[in-house]
Amino acid sequence: MNDAAPQTEVVGGGADTAKLIVAIVLLLAGIVGFYVLAAHPDWQRWGAVAAGVVLAIAVFGSSARGKSVWQFVLESRMELRKVVWPTRQETLVTTAVVFGFVIIAGLFFYGLDAFLSWITKLLTGEQGG
Repeated sequence: MNDAAPQTEVVGGGADTAKLIVAIVLLLAGIVGFYVLAAHPDWQRWGAVAAGVVLAIAVFGSSARGKSVWQFVLESRMELRKVVWPTRQETLVTTAVVFGFVIIAGLFFYGLDAFLSWITKLLTGEQGG
């Protein structure tokens, strides 16, 4: 993210709150429409859900909070471009090291468990297998 830019709290007025409420109502209306249209073809039922979602996103996007979310997405994309991804060779070597460590740790804990089990049987006097 841009460290130089001051971090400000998104403060919306009454209209912004109303937009958020309308977005939630539209989303719920799309979901309710799916069940109300139970006798209709599936494409109409899913169309109601899609319409509700698209309209809710459009209304949310016009709110101050929606604009800040969009700005966050854009800044995240810029930061993602700065990431230096490992090469295929580095990925394979790292994966091999992790698998090797898992095998070594598994063998260690298996041995520790067997040893502690043997000690416990010795101390308790059990002679079972």
